Amino acid sequence: MSTSDPILETLNLTKAFKGFVAVNGVSLKVRRGSIHALIGPNGAGKTTIFNLLTKFLPPSSGAIYFNGVDITGERPAQTARRGIVRSFQISAVFPHMTVLENVRVALQRKRGDSFHFWKPESTLVQLNERAMQLLDEVGLAAFAESLTVELPYGRKRALELATTLAMDPELMLLDEPTQGMGHEDVHRVTEMIRKVAANRTILMVEHNMSVVSSIADVITVMQRGSILAEGPYAKVSADPQVIEAYMGTGVSTALQGAH
Repeated sequence: MSTSDPILETLNLTKAFKGFVAVNGVSLKVRRGSIHALIGPNGAGKTTIFNLLTKFLPPSSGAIYFNGVDITGERPAQTARRGIVRSFQISAVFPHMTVLENVRVALQRKRGDSFHFWKPESTLVQLNERAMQLLDEVGLAAFAESLTVELPYGRKRALELATTLAMDPELMLLDEPTQGMGHEDVHRVTEMIRKVAANRTILMVEHNMSVVSSIADVITVMQRGSILAEGPYAKVSADPQVIEAYMGTGVSTALQGAH
């Protein structure tokens, strides 16, 4: 498949909850090898789309295709095995394990023996080399023996990214990767995402416009469950509809001033 093929495509994806339409006829194409950002005010439907893509919610109608295969009716585990892996908003790591142990558990899960905690230490050593490579990729090699609970917030998010990478995703869904971070951590995590995206596809929900403007190849702007605008940052930030939709939220200024 060429990079021009969409790795992920939705056709008229819709999700209604008792009369409230959270996602309304969304047709999305995510290009292989790209960083694609979903932005929009709270309640725009971004997280619901993530829940539909990972099968935590069934769609009311519409279809989802991954690598050209219709995966609409699949269960969450089937979809994850295909290589669609989501990193959650809340840090999903074991606080009282070391950083290295957390990545090793994720590698075991990928191998299918995650619950064999009684296995002798010697059988796990073979996973250490790969775990250290992943920690190096997210700038955490020096923290390998640290207890996760002792890590500052931004480093915990980096560890979460490493555990997501351990699942060997073809498509990474990042849900608010820089939420709650200070400026220094935001910059570090942004650069990390840019680095790990080198041979992967990333679909991200992100509120921070400076992050989106600096790394996203394509931006889809959502409003009330529908796509309002789509394209590179320069195009969407100048779109009158986008500016109007964000008026009064403070984001219109951010859209204009992010670069």
